[in-house]
Amino acid sequence: MGIFIDVHKKLGNFTLNIRFASEAKRIGILGASGCGKSMTLKSIAGIISPDAGTIRIGEQIVFDSGKKINVKPQNRRAGYLFQNYALFPNMTVEQNIAAGLSGSREEKRKRVREMVGKFQLDGLERRLPGELSGGQQQRTALARIMAYKPEIILLDEPFSALDIYLKDNLQREMENMLKDYEGTVILVSHDRDEVYRFCEETVILDHGNVLVSDKTKELFQNPRLKEAAKLTGCKNFFKAKRVDAHTVELTEWGLFLHVRKDVPENCEWIGYRAHDFIPVWGERKKNSIPVCVENTAQLPFEVQYYLTVSGEKKTNDPETVRWFVQREKIAQLKEKGMPDHLQLSEECMMFLA
Repeated sequence: MGIFIDVHKKLGNFTLNIRFASEAKRIGILGASGCGKSMTLKSIAGIISPDAGTIRIGEQIVFDSGKKINVKPQNRRAGYLFQNYALFPNMTVEQNIAAGLSGSREEKRKRVREMVGKFQLDGLERRLPGELSGGQQQRTALARIMAYKPEIILLDEPFSALDIYLKDNLQREMENMLKDYEGTVILVSHDRDEVYRFCEETVILDHGNVLVSDKTKELFQNPRLKEAAKLTGCKNFFKAKRVDAHTVELTEWGLFLHVRKDVPENCEWIGYRAHDFIPVWGERKKNSIPVCVENTAQLPFEVQYYLTVSGEKKTNDPETVRWFVQREKIAQLKEKGMPDHLQLSEECMMFLA
């Protein structure tokens, strides 16, 4: 089906300038709070009107400022799932599902029965939202959306207020419920794991602008920009200078990395994820840095080490190296002691502008 969005909206000191197109069925919009994620969804749904631009859902242009097109929200075939599900508190489950449906009484009743069965709400039809669990509320909200056969579903941080256990349960439930849905789903989140889990393609926003967009796994592997890498969870950024096509200097320490692949000419940083370092005991290996422990943080399932690069300081305030070691690897450290060096795998290096 696909979606195209090119919109501009100014609200106070904040300006939204979003442009992206995708044919993917599951799209993620990732960014920090206040970056314009929800405003983008509300523009697609028609809840707010951009100052200028174009929005196309499938073959239908729902907004075009130049042609004075601004389709009403109820005619956009867009299902919007709010963070708190926005169920009508004084309506029963079946009344919530029926809200907004058109057709005869019998047609509505038949559609509600169909949705009750599909979303496993049998026996809950006459309950109010306040009498439902979080998962039952979510299923009711999705049933209400799906009842009128939307072409696109917009999920606005649907799991952000939940504890970890409930979040995992509801994420799995939603995956199952949307498995057979043929339309487009756009998930807005500040949670990188959520986006990685659900989405084929990801758009990363920062201060109202698109930083990068790509297939999700490729984007996490190569975010291309330092700010985008931060939002995908990268913890280490080393100031870099391209020496030649296969050599980079880590300028904080005067250390050199030698790689087989071509180093981009605009490379200013090496990004490296905290779990990907390879410990080295004894003699220094290629692309490794000598380290000593500055601080540690003991967590239930890993130990986080904050390290300095020993004897290799070229700047007054060199970057701390973050190395996170998962529980199953701690035994090796207890047996062998802290490594003398940490090696950077070429496959895990990110060359960033």
